[in-house]
Amino acid sequence: MKSILRTTLLLAVATGIAASPLQAAAASHHQPPREGIPFSRLDTIQPVRESARTEALEFFWYDCGHSQALEQPLQAWTERHRDDVDLRRVPAIWQGSREETAQRGHARLYYTLERLGLVDRLQTEAFRAVHTNEQDLITEDTAAAWAQSQGVDQDRFREAYRSEEVGRSVDEAAELFVRYGINELPTVVVQGEYRTSPTNAGGVEAMPEAMDHLVAQDQQRHPAHTLLH
Repeated sequence: MKSILRTTLLLAVATGIAASPLQAAAASHHQPPREGIPFSRLDTIQPVRESARTEALEFFWYDCGHSQALEQPLQAWTERHRDDVDLRRVPAIWQGSREETAQRGHARLYYTLERLGLVDRLQTEAFRAVHTNEQDLITEDTAAAWAQSQGVDQDRFREAYRSEEVGRSVDEAAELFVRYGINELPTVVVQGEYRTSPTNAGGVEAMPEAMDHLVAQDQQRHPAHTLLH
């Protein structure tokens, strides 16, 4: 394991904190989701952006296998909820860890893609490059070379990469990681109050079902969030 972040699930299982994925998945078919199974409440409710839709935050890292495994299911889930959910992605930055430099580089890559409107097209490719192919996309030069291989104009990419907006977004991501108390990747937080993760849900593949429940729960509590559905 390259990172402390990737050991969280294994440590939880080893110490008996989490049920096995098979046990949790089986249980989810026989009982409705409830707090703690397969989601949990944040210690401190976080503010959300004012919107007519439910907000979902995904915390991820390009060099995390579980984050990569969630990407395609998350894309399908987002498509199903395009009218009633605002998805925000937040690249993980564990401040003070040995991975912080790499994570900040990957976060800058993500926010550059976001600023250029290329996340939908290149998010899966970025996961493949970093986690599957073990490409070093930490620096401007390596990230720009990769982007060029994906058909992105280097000048536009470098301008966005160096922008103050992208720099501020990277710093904000590091703050959000601490504020939300993230200890496992990927984690999805719905409406600033409830979160689900592989440990909570019993595996990455079970997370969309938990997210569906949390969105429905929010819309029952806030009927205005269903107006666009």
